[in-house]
Amino acid sequence: MALSYKARRRWSLVILLIGLPLYIVLAVTLAGMIDRPSVLVELAIYVGLGFLWILPFRFVFRGVGKADPEAQDAGAKKTGRKTLRSSAPYSLPFTEPGYLARSCPRA
Repeated sequence: MALSYKARRRWSLVILLIGLPLYIVLAVTLAGMIDRPSVLVELAIYVGLGFLWILPFRFVFRGVGKADPEAQDAGAKKTGRKTLRSSAPYSLPFTEPGYLARSCPRA
C-alpha cells in the first residue's frame, strides 16, 4: 500500500523523533552486553547499526525533503500551465543568465 506524501512526512517525523532514540538506546545496551572489543571493531559495529536502522524505512524517507509532487501536479491541472520544478524556493542572482556580464565593469 502506497503512502501519500503527507503520510510519509508524518511517519518520517515519528520515526526520527521517537523510533531513532529508542533504537540508539537499544543498540548501545546490546553493544554494552558484549565484552568490549578493540576500538576499530566497536566503531564498525556502531557504523553498521547506524545503517541497519534505516533499511526498513527507506520507502518512508524517499522524496520527503522535496516539494509535494501531488500539489504541483494539481496546481498545474487547475491553471493549465506547466510548473517549474525548482529545488530552491528562490533564485540566487548570480545564477541568472548574464549576471556576470552586467555586474562586471568593462575595462
